[in-house]
Amino acid sequence: MTANNKTYRYHFLAILTVIIWGTTFVSTKVLIGNGLTPVEILLYRFSLAYIGIWFFCPRKLLAKSWKDELLFLGAGLCGGSLYFVSENTALGITLASNVSLIICTAPILTAFLSRLFHKGERLKNHLIYGSLMALLGVGLVVFNGSFILQINPLGDILTLFAALMWAFYGLILRRLGSRYPTLFITRKVFFYGIVTLIPVLVISPIHPQFAVLIQPAVICNLLFLGVIASLLCYIMWNTAVKELGVVRTTNYIYVVPLVTLLTSALVIDETITVVALFGSAFILSGVYIAEKGITFRKK
Repeated sequence: MTANNKTYRYHFLAILTVIIWGTTFVSTKVLIGNGLTPVEILLYRFSLAYIGIWFFCPRKLLAKSWKDELLFLGAGLCGGSLYFVSENTALGITLASNVSLIICTAPILTAFLSRLFHKGERLKNHLIYGSLMALLGVGLVVFNGSFILQINPLGDILTLFAALMWAFYGLILRRLGSRYPTLFITRKVFFYGIVTLIPVLVISPIHPQFAVLIQPAVICNLLFLGVIASLLCYIMWNTAVKELGVVRTTNYIYVVPLVTLLTSALVIDETITVVALFGSAFILSGVYIAEKGITFRKK
C-alpha cells in the first residue's frame, strides 16, 4: 500500500467518524423522549464502550508513568465528561442552533492552541482561510434559512467551553499517540470519562427505570451510541489524530452539522433550504481548502 493510499485511509476514518457523530442527535433525542437524562445517556454509552473495548484491548492497566496516567485522566476529562456534560447542559438552556455553531469553533481553537503549545508549528494560510469558509458554511447550515440568534451568555459560554475541551483532548492525544497503542488510549479515555462523571452523579443522582431500559427503541439507540458512536468512533478518531495530526483531523468537525441537516431531513422531515445548500457547499469547499489549499496555474 502506497503512502498516499494509507493517508486516504485515515482521512476516510475521520470522515466516517463525523458522519456517525452527525447522526447521534437522533438517538439522543429518542432516548431523552423516553425519559433518560443526558448524564444518564453518557454514563450508559461510555460504560458500554468501556466493556466492549476490553474484548480487543491488551489487559495492561496503567500507563508507563504517573505523568502519563495524569494525561490519560485529562483526556477522559476533556474528551469525555466535561465535553458532554457542558454541551448537553448548554442544549438545555440555549438554542440548539447556537450550540451547533459554537461547537464548530473546535477546529479553529485546536489550530491556535497547537500553535501556542508547539512554537515550531506555523499555521498555514490555506488552513485559516479554509476554516473560516467552513465556519461560515456551518452558520448557514445551522440556521437553515431562519436567522435567529438568541444570545444566552451561560449556555453559549458552556458550549465554547465544550469546544475548548475537545481542542485540549486533541492536544493530549497528540502527546500520548507516539507512546501508546490507540486501543489502550481509547480504553483509558472511556475509563476516566466514567470516573470523572461520578461527581456529577453525586450532585444529580440518576434513577434508572428498568421498564424504560428494556424497551427495544432504548436498547437499540443505547447500543448505537455505546458501541458504534463511542467505541468504534473513538478508536477511528484517535487513529486518525495519531496518523494525520490533530489539526488536520479536527477540521472534519465542520462536516457534522451538514450530516445532522441531512439526517434531520430524512428522519424527522425537516426542510432543507437553499441557504442550507449554499452552506453545505461552503463547508465542503472550506474543508478541502484547509486540507489541500488552492493552487492557480499560470497561463
